[in-house]
Amino acid sequence: MHRRNLTAADGESWGGLGLELPPATEPGLRPRTANGNLIVLSQGPRVVLTGRIDDDRCGVEYSRTDHYRSPITPLRAAEARAIAEACAVAGPGGPSWYARWAHRFAGALHARAAGPLHEGRWVLSPRLAREGMAPAAGGPGGQWRSLLLDGHPDGYIDWFDGSWRVMPLRRMPPPGDPRVKACRKQAREGILAPVLLWWFSGLNCHVVLDGHARLGAAIAENREPAVLVLSRAPSREQTGARTDSALSTYRLTMSLLDGPHPVTDRQGLAGAAGRLLAAQLHSLKADYAPTRAWPLPSGPPAPPRPVP
Repeated sequence: MHRRNLTAADGESWGGLGLELPPATEPGLRPRTANGNLIVLSQGPRVVLTGRIDDDRCGVEYSRTDHYRSPITPLRAAEARAIAEACAVAGPGGPSWYARWAHRFAGALHARAAGPLHEGRWVLSPRLAREGMAPAAGGPGGQWRSLLLDGHPDGYIDWFDGSWRVMPLRRMPPPGDPRVKACRKQAREGILAPVLLWWFSGLNCHVVLDGHARLGAAIAENREPAVLVLSRAPSREQTGARTDSALSTYRLTMSLLDGPHPVTDRQGLAGAAGRLLAAQLHSLKADYAPTRAWPLPSGPPAPPRPVP
C-alpha cells in the first residue's frame, strides 16, 4: 500500500491521507448486490447487513446482524495519550493529530484485511459530508443523536429526509458500558481518538468502522466527536479530466479579466478565481467516489460495479 499525505485547500496544512492499493487486493468487508436493489454487506463468511432499496429509489430498508467486528485492534488510553503528547511536543510544524491517527488506522486496515480496502485509490480525511444535516437542539450531543441510525437491528433510511446520516455496524453500547465510561474520561482529558467512518454510497450514509464506544462517549459528554472518513477516491483518469476542466475554466476567467473591457476590481476577481481553483484542485484529491460492490453469487456474472 502506497501512502501520500494530502494538503488542505490552503496548500499548507494536512488535509488527508491518500492510499493506493495494488491490484488483486481483496476486501474483508465486501458489499454485494443483486437485482438492482438488494445489498448484502459481508465480513468474511458472515453477513453484517442486508438492505433493500425502494423501487422508487426513495430510500432503503436495512437489517443488521451481530456479526460485525472492527478491523482495528483495540485502542488503549496510553496510546491515545502518547499521540496527543507527541503532537504537543512537535508543535505547529510537526505532523498533525489527525495525520498520526490516519496513518495508524491505514496501517491497521491494511494489516488485518477485515475492512473495506480493495485495489484502487482511497482517502482518509477529517472531512465529514454534511449535506442535508439540519441543525439539532442540544449542542453537539443532540446533533449526533439525530444523525445516528441506532435502532437495532432493523431500520429505514429516507433519502429525502435522512441522507448523510451515520450507521453503527453493531449495537451502540449504553452509557453505562465500561468502555464508554473509559472513553468519557479520555474525552474530558482531550485525548479521545477519532471515530473511523466509511462512506457507503449504496446506503447514502456513513457507517462506523471503529469507535462505537468513543462515539457514544462524545455524545454523552456533549462534544463534537473527532472523525476520520474512509472513502474511495476518483480514479487517475477521472481526476485528470476534472483537473483539466478546472484549469480551463480558470484560464478562461483570467483571459476575460485581461480583455479589452474594463473590470472594476481585476485584482480582487483574479484572487477569487485563484482561490476557487485551489479549492477545486483540493476537492479532487479528497472527493468521494461511489462504493464498489460485487454481484451476489446468485446474480448474473458481472464485473464489480459502483453501488447506485
